[in-house]
Amino acid sequence: MNTTKLGLRENWKQFTILVIVNAFVGGMIGMERTIIPKFAEIEFGIASKTAILSFITAFGITKAITNYFTGKLANRFGRKNLLLFGWILAIPIPFILIYAESWNWVIFANILLGISQGLTWSSTVVMKIDLVGEKDRGLAMGLNEFAGYFAVGLVAYLSGYITQKYGITPYPFYLGIGISIIGFLLTLLFVKDTRIFVHQENTTNQTEKLDNIFLETTFKNKTLSAVTQAGLVNNLNDGMIWGLLPIVLLSLNYDSQNIGIITAIYPTVWGFGQLITGKMSDIYSKKKMLFWGMLLQGIAILFIPFSTEMYQLATISALLGFGTALVYPTFLSAIAQATNPTQRAESIGTFRLWRDLGYAIGAIISGITADLFGVNYAIILIGFITIASSLIIEIRMPKDNL
Repeated sequence: MNTTKLGLRENWKQFTILVIVNAFVGGMIGMERTIIPKFAEIEFGIASKTAILSFITAFGITKAITNYFTGKLANRFGRKNLLLFGWILAIPIPFILIYAESWNWVIFANILLGISQGLTWSSTVVMKIDLVGEKDRGLAMGLNEFAGYFAVGLVAYLSGYITQKYGITPYPFYLGIGISIIGFLLTLLFVKDTRIFVHQENTTNQTEKLDNIFLETTFKNKTLSAVTQAGLVNNLNDGMIWGLLPIVLLSLNYDSQNIGIITAIYPTVWGFGQLITGKMSDIYSKKKMLFWGMLLQGIAILFIPFSTEMYQLATISALLGFGTALVYPTFLSAIAQATNPTQRAESIGTFRLWRDLGYAIGAIISGITADLFGVNYAIILIGFITIASSLIIEIRMPKDNL
């Protein structure tokens, strides 16, 4: 007798464990979020914006490629096995950063971080979608992304506070040691694989299969490709914020603690906002949520070069967080709803490949533009690219057939 049931309520215990695990996944990024640009200058004497942002480029490319292969391999090797392997790769990262003798070691740590994040975050996303079925998919993604990005914000603040109090190294990286070990143990002891739920959903799902998952998700399918380009641009501007916002704040003579507060507001609002916007994407027009979310991000970014006061920068950070909250769970629920269950992991993997390449593209574009023309020009350019992305959603994505 088949006792497998889809649904958030029916699988709340396993779902809750996965939410907690994803909070630890997010915490690994938060460890670096506030301090790496300062770490580069103090420890290695690196002032070039392109060189500083090279760690984001390394992270983005490796995470993007790993996302794709996690999607392809999820059905073959099992979600839990990929999640465990991701945690094994995370454990050495803080030790490498503590003992790094050159900037190349920091780059290597971020390559490992990218692979680890691709395996862990992608696995938890796919596993939650497997568990809940169609009705609560947006809510599930909201809870998943809330946990991850709230942890990014919290650990970003804590690392800034620890840096202010005890110095740039090694103390902030001790957080990462604890996060990676606990995340691994939680996964090993409590997480169960979810492939059986895919077979259950596939017995009733009527969504047509895609001919070529990669090409349809990237270019051909109007819904999937519109969502994918917006995902890329969303992380393109996030890569710029990650790398350049601390530099802007340093130039305005903010100390590490206040930089930690301003940079933490963005992922914290992003995280909490998804508790609301995830469920909204189950009810309201996904197209409208994506359009307004990308537009709000673009407008907020354009205000950064013209703001100097703490309250102004904090407000911009909050608006950026809310704009991102509107789109992030909506991306994933839109992709999931537009694909057949047996192809969903690979389609999500393809989307996340392009989305996280946005980190690398954003870091390269903003780094080169900042070095050639100044940081403010780089920020304005990224703001206009984000607004253009919202217009592509409006023009290309079909009226809500989701």
